[in-house]
Amino acid sequence: MAYAAAPAPVGRGMYQVTPVVHTGPVTTPTPAARIRAALAPLWRPAPPAPGSDPRRLSRWAWVADAVLAVFLAATTVYATAHGVDGTPDGPVGGGRFGPPWPPAPPVPPLPRPGAAKYPFNVVPDHAVLASAPLWLLVLAALTALPLALRRRYPVAAYTAVLTATLVFHGAQQHTWRLHEADTPTVFTFTACVIAAYSAALYSPYRRLTVVALIAGGILMGAFHDLTVPDIATGFVPFAVLVPVGLAANTVHTWRQRLHAMEAEKEAATRLAVDLERARIARELHDVVTHNVSMMTVQAGAARTVLTAEPELARQALLAVESAGRAAMAELRHVMGLLAMTSDPADAHTADLAPQPGLGQVGVLAERVRSTGVPVDLAVTGAPVPLPAGVDLAAYRVAQEALTNTVKHASGASVTIHVDYLPGEVRIEVADTGGTPSPAAASGNGRGLMGLRERLAVYGGTLDAGRRITGGYRVRAVIPVGDA
Repeated sequence: MAYAAAPAPVGRGMYQVTPVVHTGPVTTPTPAARIRAALAPLWRPAPPAPGSDPRRLSRWAWVADAVLAVFLAATTVYATAHGVDGTPDGPVGGGRFGPPWPPAPPVPPLPRPGAAKYPFNVVPDHAVLASAPLWLLVLAALTALPLALRRRYPVAAYTAVLTATLVFHGAQQHTWRLHEADTPTVFTFTACVIAAYSAALYSPYRRLTVVALIAGGILMGAFHDLTVPDIATGFVPFAVLVPVGLAANTVHTWRQRLHAMEAEKEAATRLAVDLERARIARELHDVVTHNVSMMTVQAGAARTVLTAEPELARQALLAVESAGRAAMAELRHVMGLLAMTSDPADAHTADLAPQPGLGQVGVLAERVRSTGVPVDLAVTGAPVPLPAGVDLAAYRVAQEALTNTVKHASGASVTIHVDYLPGEVRIEVADTGGTPSPAAASGNGRGLMGLRERLAVYGGTLDAGRRITGGYRVRAVIPVGDA
């Protein structure tokens, strides 16, 4: 006798949960239990379609299905009642597949109900209706009434409609002769088609649905003389053109959807390319502008003192060389990141040096001091490790502010204040004002706009403007959580 092993606890800490399982003997399900399990989806409601509103479905779709079911049931009952001859002459022959029971022996024809009361044997409708048995009319109604549940229980509704149709036509052909044998068949066949369509569209149980549709098709084909209506010659073009038109409309709809999806994909690709271009432009601006500005200022100073003070000119040229090397190193780093591929064989070719952060602000300040700009750096609070993106964004704030001071405020002094606070870090760069460098062009604000976009990604803010006491100030606040 086999027993199920106790499972291990699932989860961690206080959320540890031990699944409850049956530890008794493992039993094999009986055939009856397997059949019940296989047929269980028949009685399970189908889930609503993704993105649909269940309230709207219950309000409109249910009403439409109920109206459709009642209409088809009423027309089937009416056609059955008005087609009854009233004489139990046995089944109507002519089909290869007849009902499973033997035909009834011929019976002498009985007078039609009420025929003696009406001249010329013309019986009104109410007399004909009285001749139809109640159980046959109820069975006729059952061929369509399950359609009211075709969205909620699609496979069960299809099975009920198909079963009722087969029983109805078998009993009808055996017991009653109709004036127009195909009249109710048109409506019962329509109900079967609608039920099959609903099962294929709404049922989530694909295997059971396929089996039910195949079985229904086999039964309908085996008893086609009873269940499939005869199509008059005038309806042949209609029966051919309508499916062709529906198929063409379906193909057209899917083509439109495909084109729309392709257009959306192209738009998303263009947007991604534009965003990547903007990111590359920001990186190149941050990397190149600062170092080139340092080089320009130092080169101008070297030219000025080249004859009078060669040693100062030499120091300025060394600063130009240092700034150029720094620019090339950062450019190689940026280009290496942009050129990285998913191929591990190419990974070693990329420069994987760490990105600059607030820890390198001191080096940045020293580089600016070498150009002759007084820079005072103050750090308050306990420095904490920052996420790579936040650290780089904070560094770029200080870099951009110092670059603007060198370009547009020659002779000014700069103060950098980095303040580590609970939940945020603040960077403030302020200068005392000065005269613009002759070689500097007028700024277009692209650097500050790029900083605002960069900080907005991390929920940060940037405030830049002139000070009342003179000069310019750039202040950034970046949330860092509990880091």
